[in-house]
Amino acid sequence: MPAKPYSPSHIGAVAGGFTELRLSGAVKTMLVEALCAELDRLVPQMEAATLAVDEERKTLDDAARTRLNYNRTRELMIDRLEALESVGSAAVQGAIEHLESYLSTLLRQAGQAAERDRVATIKDRHLEQALSALAPADSDDDAPSPVVGAEAVIAAEPVVVGSGGGMLTEGALVSIAKSHAGMPVTLEAARELLDLYYMYVDQVEAEIMDEARFGRDPSHLLEHINRMRTLMGLGWMRRMLRAAADEARERGYRRIDIEQIVNIDPFAEG
Repeated sequence: MPAKPYSPSHIGAVAGGFTELRLSGAVKTMLVEALCAELDRLVPQMEAATLAVDEERKTLDDAARTRLNYNRTRELMIDRLEALESVGSAAVQGAIEHLESYLSTLLRQAGQAAERDRVATIKDRHLEQALSALAPADSDDDAPSPVVGAEAVIAAEPVVVGSGGGMLTEGALVSIAKSHAGMPVTLEAARELLDLYYMYVDQVEAEIMDEARFGRDPSHLLEHINRMRTLMGLGWMRRMLRAAADEARERGYRRIDIEQIVNIDPFAEG
């Protein structure tokens, strides 16, 4: 028995994350047909790619990417529930995206530590440094402020979304775009923005390291650290989203696309 297509109401709800315009019933039905037609094109390609990797495989896979195991992730999530009883598919997919982004960030940090040691292998000490850098800081309002000097370098990594915590991912940017920019953002634009964000953080981190090693004026180090704090608090991200939204509105667009992101200077102040 053939699988039922998506329901128009479900597609309408999903589409609400990408446009502020209302969709007619006919448009929702057309979108269902368009998505099913796209699956007609996509699934045979994925099937051929899966069999090209493993002729004996019986399950469709994403041959271009090795993902965390869905069922194992779901079981691990269920083990950690306290008030709820089960885990939905969307939650599992979101957790996998979060964990893979965390893994990528963790390995990037460890790789940078290995490069600083001028070795070509990530060792346990490099991973320990990355884990320490990514560990949530315990807030203590009564604790004295640390003394900033040439040997005191604050290591930071762009994984916190605001003060509430959580991984900064493409999906997270799509979710927060409406609140920060007043309009939705495409997934392609979110990917580009995330790449720019990490690039900017890498530059600021390198500047902090250079100032700590070779700087003479502590105010310069403090300036770079404040820039990093702005990045961690999403000040930079808010500026980019708002600037992209302004340009999109000037062009009469209803959402932020990659075209708006690439036209903004990520290193501009303000």
